[in-house]
Amino acid sequence: MAGKKNSAGGTMPDTKNENKKFPLLPLRDVIIFPHMVVPLFVGREKSIAALEEAAKKDNELFLVTQKDASVLNPELEDVFTVGTVVNIIQMLRLPDNTVKVLIEGKYRATLEEFHATSSGYWADVKKCSVEVEDEVNLEATMRSIKNVFEQYVKLNKRIPPELLMSISSITDPSRLADIIVAHLSMKILEKQEILEAIDVEKRLALLLEKMQGEIEIINVERRIRTRIKTQMERSQKEYYLNEQMNAIQKELGQKDDGKSEIQEMEEKLASKNMPEEAKEKTEKEIKKLKSMSPMSAEAAVVRNYIDWMLNLPWYEYTEDNNSVTHAREVLDSDHYGMNDVKDRIVEYLAVRSLVGNEGKGTILCMAGPPGVGKTSIAKSLAESLGRKFQRISLGGVRDESEIRGHRRTYVGAMPGKIVNALKKAGTSNPVILLDEIDKMTSDQRGDPASAMLEVLDPEQNKNFSDHYIEVEYDLSKVMFIMTANDLSRVSGPLRDRMEIIQVSGYTPTEKLQIGKKYLLKKAVKYNGLTDYKVNLSDNVMMDIIRAYSREAGVREFERLLNTVCRKLATEVVQKEYEAGRKFTVTAKQLSKYLGPKKFDGTDIEIEPQVGLVNGLAWTSVGGELLNIEVVTIPGKGAIQITGKLGDVMTESAKAALSYVRSIAARVGISYEWFEKNDIHIHVPDGSTPKDGPSAGVTMVTALVSAICGIAVRQDVAMTGEVTIRGRVLPIGGLKEKLLAAKQAGVTTIICPEKNKKDLPEIPNEIKQGLEIHCATHVEDVLKIALDLQNPEQFMEHVSVIQSIDGSKATAIEVAN
Repeated sequence: MAGKKNSAGGTMPDTKNENKKFPLLPLRDVIIFPHMVVPLFVGREKSIAALEEAAKKDNELFLVTQKDASVLNPELEDVFTVGTVVNIIQMLRLPDNTVKVLIEGKYRATLEEFHATSSGYWADVKKCSVEVEDEVNLEATMRSIKNVFEQYVKLNKRIPPELLMSISSITDPSRLADIIVAHLSMKILEKQEILEAIDVEKRLALLLEKMQGEIEIINVERRIRTRIKTQMERSQKEYYLNEQMNAIQKELGQKDDGKSEIQEMEEKLASKNMPEEAKEKTEKEIKKLKSMSPMSAEAAVVRNYIDWMLNLPWYEYTEDNNSVTHAREVLDSDHYGMNDVKDRIVEYLAVRSLVGNEGKGTILCMAGPPGVGKTSIAKSLAESLGRKFQRISLGGVRDESEIRGHRRTYVGAMPGKIVNALKKAGTSNPVILLDEIDKMTSDQRGDPASAMLEVLDPEQNKNFSDHYIEVEYDLSKVMFIMTANDLSRVSGPLRDRMEIIQVSGYTPTEKLQIGKKYLLKKAVKYNGLTDYKVNLSDNVMMDIIRAYSREAGVREFERLLNTVCRKLATEVVQKEYEAGRKFTVTAKQLSKYLGPKKFDGTDIEIEPQVGLVNGLAWTSVGGELLNIEVVTIPGKGAIQITGKLGDVMTESAKAALSYVRSIAARVGISYEWFEKNDIHIHVPDGSTPKDGPSAGVTMVTALVSAICGIAVRQDVAMTGEVTIRGRVLPIGGLKEKLLAAKQAGVTTIICPEKNKKDLPEIPNEIKQGLEIHCATHVEDVLKIALDLQNPEQFMEHVSVIQSIDGSKATAIEVAN
């Protein structure tokens, strides 16, 4: 094949030059300039044949570069039209049949004709030469090139400095351009462009432009390296190499094929369904992260914030199961009793099925003693609704930031417990249990109870703002369930936002049913006795309840059942019983497994006592029998109150004493008696703090008994607040108090008349065997509690008055 092509560069070739025929060697990915001395490795058969033909003649060869290096047998259109005629200095055949040849470039030449034969390539070429027209301009260009190349050598450490000495002595402009371009890091097309620049002035101008561009690139590289080096720690050299590559790509506007962390964030943000405000905030933070060093402390803070924003379930909701029947089945299968709680949950589901998602969030608070199932029923509630469940323990929380999050200016800042629970749940409508809300405290860091006001207000929590995420979050679809033992420790505004459900302690019969249906099965499974038959009769379980535990809940009962099962498990292992053996625990074996009985059913005195009265108290763990003791001692009228009483109970004692002094004449006591005797009021046990007004009637009864010397019936227990005019005011926790009285062996109860409305709600099991009296005035209490022969005539006509020294004075009659 043959062809013709005009010489490149638009120059006027020397007409004296005639075409010469040379063997042609096509080059791949390399360009040879005149005056270059370089080794080449030749492997193609036709190329080796061209070398051999050149060696037979004058060792001259024409080198031209292929346009596409992948072409194995190039044609005329596959090579450039301008190449270099070279002289072969040395040629060596290697063992792998390739040839190493050392060549020296002589001059440029244009390809006139191209011949491809089976034995190799031949070319008719014409030498390129031009005349210099403006020598002054050419000299100035040469000086500029030498100066710029000197700068390039200083920046590029790969070029030996000795080259500058040889460059400075070159006076031929064409030679100068060809030697310099050979040492520049340029692309093949750029070098070919310079090779085809036949006109020397044009070639020098093009070279100057290319060198200045290379210097600019090197300066950019140096700036990148300097900036990165100042941001990296010495211990992170490995990371430095990767970062340098990323920074270079950033300067050149290039991107790698793999996805970066920021790209993943942007893609996740684009697909995330979230409020516009939150999306704009996240976009702003991602832009900020792009301009930061990944190893800086602030970048870690921003990255953590973006992760939180992208992982929060902004508009993600689970579908509710509003089936009332299903909810009741789930609740009944997991819990016995607790009908108030179950009824409220069923009501909630009924309303949800009618109004759909338009209803407000529900905020319930279950208040009651420990161990009655408040926490576990909240989990069953979430299961019945088909919602995710998250529990937040508020016991000991004293920092407002625990609820509302920390501001991002602080080191280690993170969102509050509410937002954290939503992220863990993965939905925006979970059931969140705020456990032990009455155990929150406050200090100088803020009051977390006040922060809960916004969380638990259905009118406000749709715009809940966490200090960390800094955008509003809708909590209106969240169902908040709270538990508390003592509501008196919860602030008024917070109580006002809750729907309070009182969860009372269990009666012995209820505990028996819970033990049979749930606790015994759980204990058998927990202690590895599922392959054996463990049987506890109702009487045995009732003995455990009455004789070994005294609590409102069932935690101690459960521990005792586990103790029995552990004893049985020990026997199984020691005596190697086979599976299927039946164990029946009798009442006699209880003392073997649990030790002697702790309670015998009576905690009261048998005979009437002077100055000793059985009161009833309510605590966060249930009801208790509270003894009030009063003694009188000859003295100077001092009053002493002991027993670690709180302010309210101390004031109640003073009010009781004031009332007793006001009725002294009616009970046969001289007013002067109080000036000559000391009174000591004590409430055992002394190490337990006590407070509250409900022991008022108990203190009045104890004072009257001690001062008048009249015994008090010990089968009577009482409760009620008293005024200084003797009126009996209502109290709370009546069910727990009656249960404690019955367990202690009391048979007669005195309570305020205004608590009579609460009696129908108390189970008959508790009221059975109790004689309950409702009193409106302390006089009614005294007539029942004091061991009097004629109770109806007490305080009506008194015939004896004690004198100052305590002896009986002349009988007088005191009218009512």
